[in-house]
Amino acid sequence: MNTNKSAIHFSNGCSNSIRDEIKGVLNMHNEALNEKYLGMPTDIGNSVNGAFQYLKDRVWQRIQGWLEQCLSAGGKEILIKAVAQAIPTYSMACFRLPAGLCHHIDGLLCSFWWGSKAGKRQTCWVTWDDMTKPEYMGGLGFRDMELLHLALFAHQAWRILREPESLSARVLKAVYFPNTDFLDADVGARPSRVWRAIIEGREVMKQGIIKRIGSGESTNIWKTNWIPRDGLMKPVCWTSESPPQLVSELIDQTSRT
Repeated sequence: MNTNKSAIHFSNGCSNSIRDEIKGVLNMHNEALNEKYLGMPTDIGNSVNGAFQYLKDRVWQRIQGWLEQCLSAGGKEILIKAVAQAIPTYSMACFRLPAGLCHHIDGLLCSFWWGSKAGKRQTCWVTWDDMTKPEYMGGLGFRDMELLHLALFAHQAWRILREPESLSARVLKAVYFPNTDFLDADVGARPSRVWRAIIEGREVMKQGIIKRIGSGESTNIWKTNWIPRDGLMKPVCWTSESPPQLVSELIDQTSRT
C-alpha cells in the first residue's frame, strides 16, 4: 500500500493525541475525506436519502432514455432486469438503504413497464408484488428491491460465518462481538449502519441455515436449527423438568462402531 497516496479520516470526537498515535502506527499522515470512494459516498451523516439520491437519479436517467424508444414488453423486461435493477445493487450490498428509497425505485420501474400515453400514466393491471414473483408462480421475475437488499446482507452474514478469518470478519468481531459467536452477537449500543444491516441479514439467514451434527457437543438442542426437515428444524418443547441441552446428550455412544 502506498501511504503517500492514502489518507485517513477521523470522527469529530477523536482527540488530537489519539489521532497522532494512530497516524504514527499506520505511517499515514494525510488527513482527507473524498466525497466518494469506489463510487459510494464516504460520509453519509444523518441524511441517508440525500446521500443516496444519486441512485434514484441514475435509474431515472436510464428510464428517460428508454421512454423515447418504441420498446416491446420483452425489451422492457430485459432492460429492467439487466440494467435498471443492477444499478443500485453494489451500494445495496454495502449500506442499508432506506425502505422509501427502495420503494421509489420500484415505483419508477413499474411506471416504465406500464408506460404512459400523452404524458399520463397508464393503468397498472397487475400489482408490482405479483410481478416480482418468480415466473413459475405466475410473475415476471422482477426483483423486489427491499427483499434483494435483505438477501445481499444475508450473503454478507454468510461470508462472516463461513470465513471468520477474513479481514472484514475479524474487524467486526473485534468491535462488536469479541467474546461471543457471530450467530449470538447483539447489535450493540452504537452500531454502524453496516453492522446494523448485517444483523438484519443474519436474521434472514438464520431462517434457512442448519447445523450438521458431528459429535453434537457444540449444538444446543433448543436454540439451533439441526433437525433436517422442511418445517421447524429444532424441537418445540421438552417433557422433563431438566431437559438435555446439547445434542451430544441425545447420542448413544455405546451403539457407535
